[in-house]
Amino acid sequence: MTQATLPSIRIAGVRQPVSKLIQGSMMLSEEKMTESAELLDAYAASGGNAIDTAHVYGASGAKALGRWMSERGNRDELVLIGKGAHPDEHGPRMTLEAMTRDMNESLDRLQTDYVDIYMLHRDDPAKTVGYILESLNALLEAKQCRAIGASNWSVERLAEANEYAEAHGLIGFSCNSPNLSLAKPNEPRWAGCVSAGESEIAWHERSQLPLLSWSSQAGGFFTGRFAPDRLDDAEAVRVYYSEANWERLRRARQLADRKGCDANQIALAYVLHQRYPTCAIIGPNNPQELRSSLQGLDVGLTAQEAEWLDLRLPAEFVP
Repeated sequence: MTQATLPSIRIAGVRQPVSKLIQGSMMLSEEKMTESAELLDAYAASGGNAIDTAHVYGASGAKALGRWMSERGNRDELVLIGKGAHPDEHGPRMTLEAMTRDMNESLDRLQTDYVDIYMLHRDDPAKTVGYILESLNALLEAKQCRAIGASNWSVERLAEANEYAEAHGLIGFSCNSPNLSLAKPNEPRWAGCVSAGESEIAWHERSQLPLLSWSSQAGGFFTGRFAPDRLDDAEAVRVYYSEANWERLRRARQLADRKGCDANQIALAYVLHQRYPTCAIIGPNNPQELRSSLQGLDVGLTAQEAEWLDLRLPAEFVP
């Protein structure tokens, strides 16, 4: 693997910088090992070092990643993100037993003995933050992870948890992983998911807790695949079709024309140009799609441009 060259951020507890573009793993498959390895090789060659996984994504992708790391001998050069304790058909699974079981199964699939960051995939407000943090700190003490994070938690619960950790001598959450994108969802894409709106963004600006965004490019909303009269993708219609988002797309295209890029790269740049540390989890299916996202790293945005894209400045104010 080449020496990291992508822009990066620091996350407490992780010994190396974390690439601002994080490779997703849902498209990986042990049954398509050649294609999976080609994509991972391309990401590594670009200088990327962070890969997002989750127990609920299934065994095949994690096993493909584990096999690739074993064959390349590059585990120590990577930042692996694992997620666990996702609810099942019976409801929440926010117990130490479930966290441990998901962790052990994930480590077995990945052919490693630790993940760098372990996140809880959902919250369970019925469980106290004390119980949750004490459980996660047990995994830290067992050296099965180096840092802990939350995915799809409210910022109020995050703040409560980190205040508890500080008061009780525990390690708190080092990062948060909600959805953050230029296109704002009308409703959660999946049940229990959290998207960062104005209040969440304001909290991150105050706390400076790193945010790792999933669906950072809004499921391809800015690629040109969608239009107000194109209704064949029911999920996209349900989640992203709104007059405000069509205006965001129009502005992204306008700014892209000026900057010599495309609207999808503008949308990615929006996520990466916040006033607090951010990373974008991306889901390219092949090296060609990866290269398009990498080009988004070269797109600079001013604070005024980001506000204009997000409709916080009037249309006639073109930054």
